[in-house]
This record gives sequence, C-alpha cells and structure tokens, in this order.
Amino acid sequence: MPAAVVSIENVREALPAYKRDEFDKALAIMAMPSFSSVALLSPKRMNGAEIAEAANAQMHGLTGDQIIHRADEILRERRAREREQAVRTLTRLSEKQARAEQDAAQLARFRIDSARYYMSQSPYGTPEPVIDLEVTNGTDEAISEVRLQGVVKSDDRATPWINETFYYVISGGLEPGETAKWSLAPNRFGVWGNTQIPGDATFVVTLAGLKDAEGEPLWTSPALSKNEAAKLARLHEEYPGISLIEE
Repeated sequence: MPAAVVSIENVREALPAYKRDEFDKALAIMAMPSFSSVALLSPKRMNGAEIAEAANAQMHGLTGDQIIHRADEILRERRAREREQAVRTLTRLSEKQARAEQDAAQLARFRIDSARYYMSQSPYGTPEPVIDLEVTNGTDEAISEVRLQGVVKSDDRATPWINETFYYVISGGLEPGETAKWSLAPNRFGVWGNTQIPGDATFVVTLAGLKDAEGEPLWTSPALSKNEAAKLARLHEEYPGISLIEE
C-alpha cells in the first residue's frame, strides 16, 4: 500500500500541469463508484492514501492518461445509467400525475350547487344542526354515495369551527344528469352541534369522493406527494431534453 501511494503521486507529478486537475477528478471517479456523475464533476482532491485504498485495484498497471480515459468511460456509463433511471422515474411520476388530473376532472363534473349549515329547533326546543345541499350529477355514472369535506369558519378566527369529512348514502342513487336537494341532520352531540358557532359563519363544502351504483369508489387516483412533485420538477430541470417515449 505505501508503494501504491507513492506510485499514484509519482504518476500525477509526471503529467503535464494542465492535466493534473483532470487526473485528480479521474482518481475521485474511480475511487467513489457510488457517487452520482453530478457529484463527481467537481470533487475534492483525495490524498494518496485514500485513493490507494479505494481504487488501487482499478488503477493497477495504468498510466496517467489511461486512468483519465478509464474514468471518462466510467463517468459516461454512470450518466447513461442515471439517464435511464431518470426516464423511468419521470415516466412513473408523470403517469401518476396524469391519472390524478384525469380523475380530479371526472370528480369535478359532480357539482355542489349550493350548501347551507344552520341550527334549527327540534320539536322539544333543543338546537339541531342541519346541512342543506343541492347537487347535480354531471358524470356518466350513477352515484350511490358521496363523501364531502365541510368547513365552517369565521373571518376573525384562524382555526375553523368545523373541518370534518362526512358522507351521504343516496337512497335510489343519483343518475347522470339528475339534480337533488338533501337536508342532512348531523349528530348534534358532535362538532356540528356546537352552539357557539355564530350564525354568520361561512360554510364551504368540497367533494371528497364518490361511489358508483355497486358501491365501488370512483376516480380515486392520488395526487403526487410534495416530495414526488419536487422530485419530478427536479428531474425536469436536470434533464430538460428528456423524452418519455424512451421508456
């Protein structure tokens, strides 16, 4: 090993000065096989002992120019593998994004035309929460159940009074093109029965899911996570000319 260290340093010193930086990078490439090609573009120079330990077997018998040439081959091979992996990842994430957008567009065809939340009085004089909804099924499927997200908030409060998911099973279903009006009675002992909520609070309902006539969920492809979206954006930036048809 000491002889290998001396040999590496001697080979470096024997090269023309303008090739020594290139030689240093070549040594780093051969000594760090797990590093990405991007990380190896500007590596720190390793000392002779580190190089000898990490890559002596690969460099045995090679001249300085041969080491530079071999490192260039390794880097090209590594870049090719990284590009192939990038194509696979881009394809997977792009397809997932496309499915999520298509399903979201289908769900958007089921419209919530109006929504109202208020407190009424029961025959016994107790306050009873009520949710009035008017919806239109603009999809091509008969709908047997809707899942909704309801938010009740006031402008002077940072936290909503209510932020709850609820569902409604449609008796007889809702056929394509049909409109329906529902008056729902949520549990008055739960969050919906909070009598402290002011009458001028804002009520917003969004669609969270649908089920078909057989009770099977419709259009459920998930959107990209924050990490996946960031990764997709990063890959587009790193490989601007990449084509998904290469997959």
